[in-house]
Amino acid sequence: MIVAADRPSLFAAPSRTGFYPGWMAGPLGGLWPGLPRNGTFLRYLFTAGLVVMYGCYLAALAYLPSMRGGARWLLFAVLAVHAIFLLSPPISLTDVFNYINYGRMEVVHHLNPYTSFPILEPHSDPSYSLSNWHELTSPYGPLFTLFTFLLVPLGVPASFWTIKLILMVTSLSMLWLVWRCAQMLGVDAIRAVVLVGLNPIVIVWGLGGDHNDFLTVFAMVLGFYLLLRARDAFDSWHASGSSWPARLGGWLWPPSAVWIGAGAAFVAAAAFKASAGILLPIVLVGLLRTPRRFLQVLIGMVLAGVAVAVASLIAFGLHIPDLGTQSRLVTPLSIPNLIGLSIGAGGETETLHVILSLGLIAVIFLCCWRVWRGGWDLITACGWATVALLVALGWVLPWYVMWLLPLAALSRSRALRRTALVLGAYLIVAWAPASGLLWSGIDFYPAKTPLGKLHQRYVKELLN
Repeated sequence: MIVAADRPSLFAAPSRTGFYPGWMAGPLGGLWPGLPRNGTFLRYLFTAGLVVMYGCYLAALAYLPSMRGGARWLLFAVLAVHAIFLLSPPISLTDVFNYINYGRMEVVHHLNPYTSFPILEPHSDPSYSLSNWHELTSPYGPLFTLFTFLLVPLGVPASFWTIKLILMVTSLSMLWLVWRCAQMLGVDAIRAVVLVGLNPIVIVWGLGGDHNDFLTVFAMVLGFYLLLRARDAFDSWHASGSSWPARLGGWLWPPSAVWIGAGAAFVAAAAFKASAGILLPIVLVGLLRTPRRFLQVLIGMVLAGVAVAVASLIAFGLHIPDLGTQSRLVTPLSIPNLIGLSIGAGGETETLHVILSLGLIAVIFLCCWRVWRGGWDLITACGWATVALLVALGWVLPWYVMWLLPLAALSRSRALRRTALVLGAYLIVAWAPASGLLWSGIDFYPAKTPLGKLHQRYVKELLN
């Protein structure tokens, strides 16, 4: 972070030679002006730091039972890294300024971000040169996009630091919910918090990169927390001595604010980021054996869905996030692209994309069936569906692992936790700054096949 804050470099993506305002560098800027400037050295330094951090993270998880006396220090470390990364400039990518720019398009320039390309706005806007997806209409959910509208009066610098503060608070709140859920489930609460809160990918690329996924994951974990909070003796399909009208009335009345809130929280997660939508059918199927809870959660989902739909209609008309364009993007080391390379197709083809998408749907159905049959608990089923999503995505980014981590932390499935850790290692290998140098050293060029060049050209067109 000190390197990123000191001068323009690959670590602070919006910076460039001759442009690195003090408000962006933050309080860490200029603390160590003697740091090396060689780009290759910095890539190796960043990568080595990530690898060492991930090794320490795995060691902390492995030896946690023997560290009980120092558990408070682990929790203190979680708080410390959040405070430190609050002070950091944006690391690696420019997504936070894309958030700000899409909001300013609507409020300042009266351009619907779901129908207009950012390149159509005045290029003099202070957020335009800091953003980069200039030929992509907004892929972000309506709830998050409406949130960015509220930031516009603050101006770009204050919006940036406000987002950082909100994401830090959201992350810490999510970790508190993970702690409480673990206690209610009888899962090791300290291990659960460490698994999520000290993951270097979440820390460096998530907090450091200021990504809105924290809002999605917070809403998701809130939904599970509210589901776990209450029990109801009447919550059965077979209530002895009761007629069906009486049972139905008991399931619907009195309304449960907790369970309705749970349903609303799951919909909010999907309204922040559509990827959370895969959990909705699994949650509902998982609740079918408890009719009162099922109906109350369904009511919450419907109410929240209607509210989001009305707000979106007012703000954006009959337009939705541009998920279609984003679904066609491919990163060179995504699992679908690696599969395409391994079978000699040169990368992820349209056919392979369809096959993997159908596979994801099949896994979601399998998770619904397993949770209905009692083979998996609800959180474990949602966890495996999220694994399938991460495997099927052609455009996969490292901080996406945070979608999975809370579910893995709260699940009793060791296989799910190990899978989350393996995916984390894979994402570090795929995205660490020195990885490209490593691939060149072994003559592996996944982006230089004819199909790979086509994928990269498509991305560059959107980044115009």
